[in-house]
Amino acid sequence: MQFEVWAPQAGRVTLQCDGVTRALERDPEREGWWRGEAGAHDGSRYGFALDDGPVLPDPRSRRQPDGPDGPSAVVDHDRFAWGAPWAGRPLPGAVLYELHVGTYTREGTFDAAAERLGHLVDLGVTHVELMPVCPFPGRHGWGYEGVSLWAVHEPYGGPEGLKRFVDRAHALGLGVVLDVVHNHLGPSGNYLPRFGPYFTDTHHTPWGAAVNLDAPGSDEVRAYLVDSALAWLRDYRIDGLRLDAVHALVDTRAYHFLEELSRAVDDLSADTGRPLFLIAESDLNDPRVVTPRGDGGFGLHAQWNDDFHHALHAALTGESRGYYADFARAPFAALAKTLTGGFFHDGTYSGFRGRHHGRPLDRTRVAGHRLLGYSQTHDQVGNRARGDRLAALASPGLLACAAALTLTAPFTPMLFMGEEWAAGTPWQFFTDHTDPELAKAVSDGRRREFAAHGWAKDDVPDPQDPATRDRSCLDWSEPEREPHARMLAWYRLLAAVRHAQPDLTDPDLGDTKVAYDEEHRWLAFRRGDVRVAVNLADRPAAIPLGVPDARVLAAWEPVEAPGADGVLHLPAESAVVLLQG
Repeated sequence: MQFEVWAPQAGRVTLQCDGVTRALERDPEREGWWRGEAGAHDGSRYGFALDDGPVLPDPRSRRQPDGPDGPSAVVDHDRFAWGAPWAGRPLPGAVLYELHVGTYTREGTFDAAAERLGHLVDLGVTHVELMPVCPFPGRHGWGYEGVSLWAVHEPYGGPEGLKRFVDRAHALGLGVVLDVVHNHLGPSGNYLPRFGPYFTDTHHTPWGAAVNLDAPGSDEVRAYLVDSALAWLRDYRIDGLRLDAVHALVDTRAYHFLEELSRAVDDLSADTGRPLFLIAESDLNDPRVVTPRGDGGFGLHAQWNDDFHHALHAALTGESRGYYADFARAPFAALAKTLTGGFFHDGTYSGFRGRHHGRPLDRTRVAGHRLLGYSQTHDQVGNRARGDRLAALASPGLLACAAALTLTAPFTPMLFMGEEWAAGTPWQFFTDHTDPELAKAVSDGRRREFAAHGWAKDDVPDPQDPATRDRSCLDWSEPEREPHARMLAWYRLLAAVRHAQPDLTDPDLGDTKVAYDEEHRWLAFRRGDVRVAVNLADRPAAIPLGVPDARVLAAWEPVEAPGADGVLHLPAESAVVLLQG
């Protein structure tokens, strides 16, 4: 088979494959590329040596059986026997579920997670969003310090394990979304800088030098990232990608990397006949991210909407530190603004940032499903000092209100694993760095970070302690007992209502009408013939819906439909979904 590698600064490149060393030749048609033939098969171990240096893993390695620092292995994707053909599942009308393979089950493998997928079907989920699965040091970690952007973390089950998971999900009618990280690589096992200018000091990010998207050599770096994205969608039959922190992808070129990537994905979708999509995590509040390319945008198909989360969290908990401060001043007004306009910061002043931020969405161009709404995510839970979930901060009634708003809002709803039964387990930050100095630096840095915000150092879990990961594993006995069983039934009911009522998947953001009372802590909104009301106060609320003819579709506590006066009497800390007519 043919091996090739981009190493523009090398004067000599050799291939070591199954113990045999061969010199590679320069590719006369592609500057900086080296190529050569060698006998190999699925599982063959290999690597490249630059200028007679140590043997390094392939930057485009499909498998790292011994971890990020070991040799690469050949993967023959044609060997896997896929099950029934999969036509794909598009994003409009979806309900996503964010899942971390390493803690979704105690075993922490693809196969163990696949055995629990029936739970998601019963819940009403349409797509599973996997947190990153590229190789990273040790066995356990969040995945955002991965390297080898074409490979799969071996302890999870490697390439074959991921394929079995995807195949099982598809057999159950579930789409699969994969979280990929293009804005940085982990600090351990990253050999890309030895091969070429994959990073640049022209720009800086929270993780150091930026990925090279616009400096000399960036053509090949961009191709590396685009080809990696297409490989997940093609070779593993993934349905969509979540792009981590696209605001850290600094690109000053006229043809932005995100536009290039979205075009490539749309072309692959057309070739395969399957709907494929990209979801951005963006802190920019820039409508260009999700505006179609033909209208001057980057053409990504959706993005996470933290503004909805922050407004909802502030309304539920009263927290006002950090970025919650902007929302906590009038949380119901902030929530109403996000429900009708998508962004809260749409050119408004942000006290947290000390400047104006964002710009308005054009609701005639941007459909509601292009924004993801959620009450919890791995970030919003795991980046708290103790990894405490919303269930540790709010009553069951308030959790029920959060669920009602998330699953009936004009956005694509996303759930974080375990929230559907108000999981009592935390989800904490954990690592398994094999480098002792790096491990100590991460542990000390985590404690210093939260100590600066008023937390006692001893209260911050040690990321390197195996118990931190163990505490973060879901307890699958919880859904079988109260109060978790009641919450799970509520989520199932809300998801069923969403799927059954076309008004709840209407993409028109402008069709949502909101009323609220900041003092009395209630909010109600209308989407077509559907009415949703939540009462976050600790006392009953009289809400003037003005709808005398309605029936109850879902209610957390027993409630009567509005009488002739159109007034809804909603119990304390409760939610209801009504259908007019």
